[in-house]
Amino acid sequence: MAGRTHLNASRGRLLALLAVVLLLHMAAIEWLAGQLQQTSLLQPLATPMFTRVLQQEAPAAVPVSAVGAGAPAKRRVVASTRPLPAAPAPEKVASEPEELAQAEASPAPGEEPPQPAPEQQALAPPAEPAASAASPAEPAASAASTTNAALDIWPADTRLNYRLGGQFRSGELHGSAHVQWQREGERYQARIEIDVTLLASLVLTSQGEVTPQGLFPRAYEELRRSGPRAAKLGDSDVVLNDGRSIPRPQGVQDTASQFVELGHRFATGQDPLEVGRSVSIWLARPGGVDLWTYDIVGQETLHSPSLGNIDAFHLKPRRITNPRGNITAEIWIAPSLQYLPVRIRVAMGDATYVDLMVDKIEQR
Repeated sequence: MAGRTHLNASRGRLLALLAVVLLLHMAAIEWLAGQLQQTSLLQPLATPMFTRVLQQEAPAAVPVSAVGAGAPAKRRVVASTRPLPAAPAPEKVASEPEELAQAEASPAPGEEPPQPAPEQQALAPPAEPAASAASPAEPAASAASTTNAALDIWPADTRLNYRLGGQFRSGELHGSAHVQWQREGERYQARIEIDVTLLASLVLTSQGEVTPQGLFPRAYEELRRSGPRAAKLGDSDVVLNDGRSIPRPQGVQDTASQFVELGHRFATGQDPLEVGRSVSIWLARPGGVDLWTYDIVGQETLHSPSLGNIDAFHLKPRRITNPRGNITAEIWIAPSLQYLPVRIRVAMGDATYVDLMVDKIEQR
């Protein structure tokens, strides 16, 4: 009897100890989540509601974009405190007809200037007042109209659902992936989620601004099971994950935003989507910033169980001079599906790769 009482007491103490340990672990997890939330560069956007499934349609004619390849990209201008030199006054050179007209109209020395007849004075219209300065509201309205027009050409909130396949060492990979794009006013978020069953997960998130010249990333984060890595993109510099700061290249994107930015360039005619052409883009990652060039190597027909046969252009990256690893991504862009990336193949060496093929596209 005494032994049973002692056993029950031991069990009680063990359960109490287990409860304390669990409470301490929960408190530690909540504290860590709070710390990560405080240090994260991202500002979460509300989850969008998707109301329709996108189907293929004939692509519209690519417009001659006002912000084409020859147009200057958006620049952050810093005012100079040094006065600019005054421009020289232009030399007036009158044409011969103007000189003759002035000579005929000018009175001879000693003569009174000719006066109009009374009936001409009566018929002469009154002098119009000088045009007043433009109202401050007019430039503001024009700028707002330009901004709204630039925002309208971007796709609505979109989520691409992919089937994941691939190879890892000697085994096949299976899983799912999503690419989601959303915009709130002039803010955007591009998010890539890759889930390889029982092996790994990866979330890439880009946030920033939508401008008439393209996406302007502000924060980029890679979330792996080992923890987050990030890059902060300022007006003139990029702060890497280790704290180093490097100059921000013009038109720089990141691993997540590049897919939306490239599709927008092709859809608006800023870069021609033609076999034999190439497109270059600066990409910022937590470890550095590099210039990537994609060659448009072919036009292929892909097959999706839900979307059927899809005509897509194959973009293949060139090897960069100083690679920061062995990861490269090939992209297939489909004009019939709003120039979205319908296939993405991420290679991690010769024997390991992940292949994403679109299964369904949802839009708001």
